[in-house]
Amino acid sequence: MVKVLLAAAVCTKAGKALVSRQFVEMTRTRVEGLLAAFPKLMNTGKQHTFVETESVRYVYQPLEKLYMVLVTTKNSNILEDLETLRLFSRVIPEYCRVLEESEISEHCFDLIFAFDEIVALGYRENVNLAQIRTFTEMDSHEEKVFRAVRETQEREAKAEMRRKAKELQQARRDAERGKKAPGFGGFGSSAVVGGTAIITDTLVEAEKPKPSPVPARSSGPSKALKLGARGKEVDDFVDKLKSEGENIILPSTGKRPSEASKSLPTPVNTESVHLRVEEKITLTCGRDGGLQNMEVLGMITLRVTDEKSGRIRLLINNDDKRGVQLQTHPNVDKKLFTAESLIGLKNPDKSFPLNNDVGVLKWRLQTTDEALIPLTINCWPSESGSGCDVNIEYELQEESLELNDVVISIPIPSGVGAPVIGDLDGEYRHDGRRNVLEWYLPVVDVKNKTGSLEFSIAGQPNDFFPVNVSFVSKGNYCDIQVTKVSQVDGNSPVRYSTETSFLVDKYEIL
Repeated sequence: MVKVLLAAAVCTKAGKALVSRQFVEMTRTRVEGLLAAFPKLMNTGKQHTFVETESVRYVYQPLEKLYMVLVTTKNSNILEDLETLRLFSRVIPEYCRVLEESEISEHCFDLIFAFDEIVALGYRENVNLAQIRTFTEMDSHEEKVFRAVRETQEREAKAEMRRKAKELQQARRDAERGKKAPGFGGFGSSAVVGGTAIITDTLVEAEKPKPSPVPARSSGPSKALKLGARGKEVDDFVDKLKSEGENIILPSTGKRPSEASKSLPTPVNTESVHLRVEEKITLTCGRDGGLQNMEVLGMITLRVTDEKSGRIRLLINNDDKRGVQLQTHPNVDKKLFTAESLIGLKNPDKSFPLNNDVGVLKWRLQTTDEALIPLTINCWPSESGSGCDVNIEYELQEESLELNDVVISIPIPSGVGAPVIGDLDGEYRHDGRRNVLEWYLPVVDVKNKTGSLEFSIAGQPNDFFPVNVSFVSKGNYCDIQVTKVSQVDGNSPVRYSTETSFLVDKYEIL
């Protein structure tokens, strides 16, 4: 039997191939030659959905600045080819938000896998768009078992790593027991764990443990079906294309936007006196309004790297009007702070510890006042004949803030496919494995304080909650800052650097 469908490709109007899937043995040169000749055949002024040469037929459909092209034999059924072409053209928007070269290149392998579901051995399979989506996202029990085993191994390795780290730390403490460096005033390293400050009494910085290797699995053959294990073949294929001189556009990092917005980059250039002002917010709202709980925890951490700058004082400017509660470190002179807003040691002859992060001031704000919510989220699912129409909008209430990498995550019912997006401010990403629609906004500030997203999908109103929000900001929520650092002797100013961050610990609408 002669195969009638030779290749399916997405190309530019100049004939440059972006994605091409061949269903017969064809060299890359042959495919590129056929697609390069395709635009020249269309310059005859005729308006058709196909053109022919002596050996092949091109069946095509314009996609904005691109073409979806099927290369077939001349004895194929043109009506069946047109129906197949329409299915190919409907598949592409399922994976690409915009029909541009960069988007096609980024999702090229997703498109190739979908193309393989449409055509087998040169003939079209009897499938529709919903079946293609189901087949490409097919779940595997064996893969879940494999992932569960691997996660268990990783947890065991991490537990072993923590045990080794405790042994190393205890050994260091035993070695340094009874040795206390003069002039450190009992300060130790500090860290923020789960939003509370922990200040240890030891002066020795624990050695960072070397991660233990994850236990290797049996080297025997595995018959488990792992649909996600295409990585090595993909990498080999990409390397082969690179060796042929092809310019490969790799997709963005595997991190989801919600993961990327957990922290700000660490500053490179810092002074010998470096201050870190960090706040974390925990917020829970009801879907019908009403702030159930909002808590902001903040801390100023001091790090001194030059012995000459050890005996210093920090001037704190507190312009917060929301009733924030302040607490200083036990070794800080509380009377001096209350009277003059200065942070200094009780014994002015002593120095702050060198090369240690020391928490000197922390604060807490807890409220149920809706007017203090920094970013309000309003989600309105409405039942329709085919499912639900969901309208979600945000509004920045704290206009002094500039929020970066804002990600609003809306749960989506499983097994119903991708949502149909209507009006949209910003960008979106549908994660079919996690059943989440992520609405991404690079910046939300006073110039971009409101926005909305509309989409339709099968489901019930309760399916779209809870909505989770994450963001980062280089400005803090409570207006507390260090405005001056000076020497204890002579009150001369000291150069210092400041790093400010406002992060999300939990932000959800139930």
